[in-house]
Amino acid sequence: MSGTETVALLSLGGNLGDRKSLIDTAVVRLGQLPGTTLRARSSYYRTVPVGPVKQDWFLNIAVALATGLAEKALADACRGIEAGLGRDRTREIVSGPRPIDIDVVAYGAAAAIDSRSFVLVPLAEIAPSFAIGGTTIDALARKADAVGVARLDWSLPPT
Repeated sequence: MSGTETVALLSLGGNLGDRKSLIDTAVVRLGQLPGTTLRARSSYYRTVPVGPVKQDWFLNIAVALATGLAEKALADACRGIEAGLGRDRTREIVSGPRPIDIDVVAYGAAAAIDSRSFVLVPLAEIAPSFAIGGTTIDALARKADAVGVARLDWSLPPT
């Protein structure tokens, strides 16, 4: 741990197995990381798959964490959670189906500009004023093609 907390925004999704249960378990495990607190989580979103492989729809959410972990340690922990939930990156097709995917979209001021609506729409729900490249997530989400992204009316599990 670095001794200070950093806000990290993560995108979670999957399209194999019990999507909701896998995502909910991943969120619990993220909140249990050393020096890490779950600050916010979005609603669930049903999204169409992107990529060359025919596959089932995805379930996606976004979470905000406050963490004392360094960026690489957080990314490594995400990969460990994925593996613990059955993801085997060595057997996957690029942009193919997977049980769980956890991406660190922003770590403090460092952020990757992501124009994919399945990332931006859930993020806009929990961090609309967070700026990426000088533009707020809300503005980026409004510009994104949100066709195929639908908010699901499911209750959130207790935190």
